[in-house]
Amino acid sequence: MEVQSDQSRETSPQRRNGRGKIAIKRIENTTNRQVTFCKRRNGLLKKAYELSVLCDAEVALVVFSSRGRLYEYSNNSVKATIDKYKKASSDSSNNGSISEANTQYYQQESSKLRAQISNMQNQNKHMIGEALGALNLKDLKNLENKVEKGLSKIRSKKNELLYAEIEFMRKREIELYHNNQCLRAKIAESERVHQHMNLMPRSCEFEFVDAPNFLQVNGLQSNDDYPKQEEPQLQLM
Repeated sequence: MEVQSDQSRETSPQRRNGRGKIAIKRIENTTNRQVTFCKRRNGLLKKAYELSVLCDAEVALVVFSSRGRLYEYSNNSVKATIDKYKKASSDSSNNGSISEANTQYYQQESSKLRAQISNMQNQNKHMIGEALGALNLKDLKNLENKVEKGLSKIRSKKNELLYAEIEFMRKREIELYHNNQCLRAKIAESERVHQHMNLMPRSCEFEFVDAPNFLQVNGLQSNDDYPKQEEPQLQLM
């Protein structure tokens, strides 16, 4: 009996799987239905998160409970993903191929860019006073206000640069003035030293003769204070 009971336990699907299979149908018990919803909702959100992280996929999950409560998850933006889905589904249904869908998308983008470029060109012409025929009084008034604001900012920036340039030139002027004063002081000092050297008495000049034991003195003058010896006069007999 014990062996048969063991075999029956081993062959029982509930014992083998741990739990019995749940029939996929609406749960009648309100409490059980709410518990099952919470568990499976959390599991679904977890799987969506894992799919977006592991596979770098754009995932958007939207769940409404039986009471109308919203639960959502998206790694980018639910609205952006839904718009992308609508565009992809409409393109695939209308064009029938991805290449045609891409062509249509690029054509739309190019049309938008051309319209933006044309608008910017018109605005630039209006700013310089051209192509004003299509503007009414209100548009001209707004344009005038924009131009006045722009001119005010331009003048303010220009004055700022001019003040900075003037301040720089003033500092440069002061620096050059000090350098000039230093140079003048050095020149005056050099002239004073030169004049002092010219006023000093010159020393005696000596000339050496090639002959030995002879020395000529040019700077010495004869002294008249010493009496001269009279030379003897010769008489004729």
